[in-house]
Amino acid sequence: EPYTHKDGTKFDWFRSHMLGGRTNHWGRISLRFGPDDFKHKSIDGHGEDWPIGYDDVKPYYDKVDKMIGVFGTNEGLRNDPDGFFLPPPKPRLHELFYIKGAKKSGVPVYPSRMSMLTKRINNDRGVCFYCGQCSRACQVYADFSAGTCLIFPAQKSRGQVDLFVNCMVREVTVDNEGRATGVSYINKEDRKEYKLRGRVVVLGASACSTARILLNSKSPQHPNGLGNSSDHVGKYLHDSTGGDLMAFVPDLMDRKVSYNEDGVGGMHVYSPWWGDNSKLDFPRGYHIEIWGGMGMPSYGFGFNVNEFNKFFGTKVGGYGDILRSDAKKYYGAVVGLSGRGESIALKSNYCEIDPTTVDEWGIPVLRFHYKWSDNERNQAKHMQDSFEEILTNMGGEVIGGKAGKERDYGLHAPGRIIHEVGTTRMGDDPKTSVTNRYQQLHDVDNVFVVDAGVFTSQADKNCTWTILALSWRASEYIVEQLKQQNL
Repeated sequence: EPYTHKDGTKFDWFRSHMLGGRTNHWGRISLRFGPDDFKHKSIDGHGEDWPIGYDDVKPYYDKVDKMIGVFGTNEGLRNDPDGFFLPPPKPRLHELFYIKGAKKSGVPVYPSRMSMLTKRINNDRGVCFYCGQCSRACQVYADFSAGTCLIFPAQKSRGQVDLFVNCMVREVTVDNEGRATGVSYINKEDRKEYKLRGRVVVLGASACSTARILLNSKSPQHPNGLGNSSDHVGKYLHDSTGGDLMAFVPDLMDRKVSYNEDGVGGMHVYSPWWGDNSKLDFPRGYHIEIWGGMGMPSYGFGFNVNEFNKFFGTKVGGYGDILRSDAKKYYGAVVGLSGRGESIALKSNYCEIDPTTVDEWGIPVLRFHYKWSDNERNQAKHMQDSFEEILTNMGGEVIGGKAGKERDYGLHAPGRIIHEVGTTRMGDDPKTSVTNRYQQLHDVDNVFVVDAGVFTSQADKNCTWTILALSWRASEYIVEQLKQQNL
């Protein structure tokens, strides 16, 4: 039976198209890049400036805020720009502890900016009812995923949308002049290759997969891969930095299960970058994400009950009722902090086609060359020091110890945060970039890239909102160029 909201709107529980890729299971942290994020080379000398600035993207951030919905508060922060926000949910108990600990350390805390609906914005989507399972995609469409917020509405609108599912694109096809004619793809069900024709080809497969498609699109007209006359496709790959630390907070033990636990699946507060880089040994920065509370465990408890028993000198071991009561005693008393920061784009970090390996569909795969630099290691050390200080201020006992130099200060392996950008970066010079400021290949005017491959640099923010804003901007440009018969 469809679920009926209290206002009478019906939602179909069984609409189970898995469209929209990673937007089905992401954290929905929806941050704009700020003015500095587009022009960092001018500020600190590292990397390259984007060929566009915040003012070019702002109108599209505004449109995305209004169409998709994001909660938060306008704080007047220069490099964490204000937007059009829905009301944020109030902090939960573990987040109130964090606020207290962070303020002691001089770290600012603000309501999160996340794309879950706390208020109705249209008749097609419901309002978050705090089931806390946003990572599984939402049955009332209260959170943002590309399927429910973009693809389904497009199918209902006046445009024609033909979906080819269970298909893997092999390459972009070209004519004798080297212009794109469409794509060839493998149908996973019959394992045969087919071709689709199109006047314009738009790639949005994610930074690495788009690079893979372009590099596999070799032809006499494009012997180095499509759009790759500069030899820059796949180059300047970079991911967000990531580091974590967690602590056991004795004051959060023996909690009533439902006490101040209502909320979305994710953090209600966060700390944007607050540091002064002129006094630090690294450029750029990171934001802090907070996790904890009494949400549904994904597997196990997320902690070892007996380690806590040892800490208190109580009986170790047990099963059944004893294990259950111990788990209840400690559940909700673990709080974790994660940093997500900006790395510097380097030409030496790149992906390329593996000369000997293909996937199960016979399509050559990527291989990766990537190393963190001391800029990222020093940033990760700052993360660990900040996390330890804040968690200690909260009355917490750090679990597992703070990562030191021997472990790169807890820096996650490249690719782990899955914010990969930069492989088809935009620029005004065709010799040092792949796309122009409208995400159009320098080499082929009817191919566009609308994922994070076009980013000239990362930021200390998650990249989804910028991908959406830029793809809207590129889409408007494509329509305008078609009207002018330039494509």
